[in-house]
Amino acid sequence: MNPTSAPASTTFEVLPRDLSAYRRGNVGIDYVHRFESGKPGPHVLVNALTHGNEFCGMVAATQLLDAGVRPLIGTLTVSFANVAAYETFDPAQPFESRLLVHNLNRIWSPEWLDGHEDSPELRRARELRPVLAAADHLLDIHSTSQDVEPFWVYPGFARNAEVALAIGRPQVHLVMPDGLGSGTPLIQYGHFAGAGGTGAAMVVECGQHFRQASSDTAMAVTRGFLAHFGLMERDADTAPAGSPRRFELLRTYVIKTPEFRFSRPCVGFEVFAKDELIATDGPDEIRAPCDDCTILMPARTAIVGREGVYLSRPLASQEFNKNSR
Repeated sequence: MNPTSAPASTTFEVLPRDLSAYRRGNVGIDYVHRFESGKPGPHVLVNALTHGNEFCGMVAATQLLDAGVRPLIGTLTVSFANVAAYETFDPAQPFESRLLVHNLNRIWSPEWLDGHEDSPELRRARELRPVLAAADHLLDIHSTSQDVEPFWVYPGFARNAEVALAIGRPQVHLVMPDGLGSGTPLIQYGHFAGAGGTGAAMVVECGQHFRQASSDTAMAVTRGFLAHFGLMERDADTAPAGSPRRFELLRTYVIKTPEFRFSRPCVGFEVFAKDELIATDGPDEIRAPCDDCTILMPARTAIVGREGVYLSRPLASQEFNKNSR
């Protein structure tokens, strides 16, 4: 079997739709739509399809546009990022359309954006720079290859934590105290970066790429995000009851050899004891750096140069409050 082909158990509850009707935006950039209320308020950007096979963002973005949603205050921008990769989707190889050349969610640094390399993703990122610069707050909608519960991912700043807690879903938070460690994601671009930056900038991982539940989560979180900043009326409180679960990212491991293998089957949220073997990568061993080490985003296949796994640890409430600085 081709390692990127669809497993026999893959169920496609959501498939791509033709996005050509959304190509002509209104800011001079393809697939970017901006709506101003004429009233003072924040500028909120909802971004979909940073990765081409993560359909839940596409569903949420098209629902906003199809429903004619307009901001009550401030400005709403809706963007589809990597439509070029999205248009290559093949159900026989559903994980191949994640990207064309570069990971669009790892190249938001001056080294990449101002460098001399070229690719469809770099051209698109350079084109989207003013869109990001204009926004006060950013919601970047993603999904996961494995069928795991949804979770937030954001730099460990209070401005992000406050928004995630106020929305109430997802209840799992992955906090990055020192960045991602494998490149610069969209949520760390420009004024969103650093403790002295401004604005909330957050990824929501909504669940498995092709499940309807992931699209439902994407829409609910999007509405909650917009309502938090006053751009929409708040929905009836349907957030799940219970306390949030918080994890601190310790390390993002990047695969070095095609021999990368996990020590046992992993889909995400598996827990390892300190020094327990998590994976091998050729002659290297990846072991848990602490007790209760929780892994997220384990790679489906070994692709050299791509991320193999995130290592994290659970955060107690007092630690979370201290780290969300």
